[in-house]
Amino acid sequence: MDKIRNPFSPGAGSPPPELAGRESILEQARVLFGRVLAKRPEKSMLLTGLRGVGKTVLLNEIERTAQAAGFRTILVEAHEGKPLSVLLVPHLRRLLFELDRLKGAGDKVRQGLGVLRSFIGSIKVKVGDLDIGLDIEPEPGSADSGDLEVDLPNLFVAVAEAAQERHAAVAILIDEIQYFSSYELSALIMAMHKMQQRQLPLVLVGAGLPILPGLAGESQSYAERLFSFPTVGALPQADAEKALRDPVRAEGAEFDPAALQAIFKLTQGYPYFLQEWGYQAWNHAATSPIGAAVISETSELVSQRLDENFFRVRFDRLTPREKTYLRAMAELGAGPYRTNDVAVKLSVKINSLAPVRDKLIKKGMVYSPAHGEMAFTVPLFDTFMRRVMPKFEP
Repeated sequence: MDKIRNPFSPGAGSPPPELAGRESILEQARVLFGRVLAKRPEKSMLLTGLRGVGKTVLLNEIERTAQAAGFRTILVEAHEGKPLSVLLVPHLRRLLFELDRLKGAGDKVRQGLGVLRSFIGSIKVKVGDLDIGLDIEPEPGSADSGDLEVDLPNLFVAVAEAAQERHAAVAILIDEIQYFSSYELSALIMAMHKMQQRQLPLVLVGAGLPILPGLAGESQSYAERLFSFPTVGALPQADAEKALRDPVRAEGAEFDPAALQAIFKLTQGYPYFLQEWGYQAWNHAATSPIGAAVISETSELVSQRLDENFFRVRFDRLTPREKTYLRAMAELGAGPYRTNDVAVKLSVKINSLAPVRDKLIKKGMVYSPAHGEMAFTVPLFDTFMRRVMPKFEP
């Protein structure tokens, strides 16, 4: 098989050749944008799911949907060590200058730039020098209190009113949104609350780990009334097989049905793993159709690549104690895991594990699907832990 024509592309955020099984989420996004343009209320969206299920891919596709609907878009990725305000400011500056170039009467855009200038002045004290070349007088008393929960909503109002004046709409898309602090998440939710109250054309579409609904609810109790939380999970077998079969068929080749069933069993329908298996199966097969024997022959290679490129990068960030905690979880099976059972497996009191558990949650390695339970945020991480640490030593 010609490796250059391989249709699969495993990688972080790489678009798959066939975006199967996500039609309902994309339709929800399309309705959101349409209703906002029609000045009808609609909840913004926060996608949730484990690592490797395609949240970033979906967010990119949703941005294209927004742009096709006529929205001006901002797409950013949150990460540890960079505040929300610093992340957004350069993009909001660019957006306001774009709006300034559009035809239309009124001065809301210039006011928006003034509010942005005030906002920048208020955060300089906290984040150091922030020079984005904005030569405009600030708007006194607007977004300059230094309190993000007050200033960010006022800034969003100014940006949204500027867009409205230019007959435009704005979509802010944020990946890995769970990395924001509770204070930042609260400010973001409060800003979106103002958008709803004033029916302004600015929406938020975020993506994060399954802990996101809980974090949002803890930040502001009314978050569930502002956002919908679509779950991005593993694909059912029919969609998983379609995601493999259709791209190969477009290249004039075929998968044997037994091969598709074997891949689904190995991957459990998780999109990143499907891409990896499809990629290696294509490269290893001599001719079409790609049979079950090829899947068996590439099993060790795929496991090695996943260990090196998907699992290991997360494992290497852990302390020895954190690794032992996760190995104890894996010793109990596939999960979810009761925290008390993990403590028993480690032969320690449950209270002594709280600090390490909290650190693992902050690192995005585990989450709590229910009270008193823990689960991996990375699919099949339990099997990796048993491979990388064959012997369990509490």
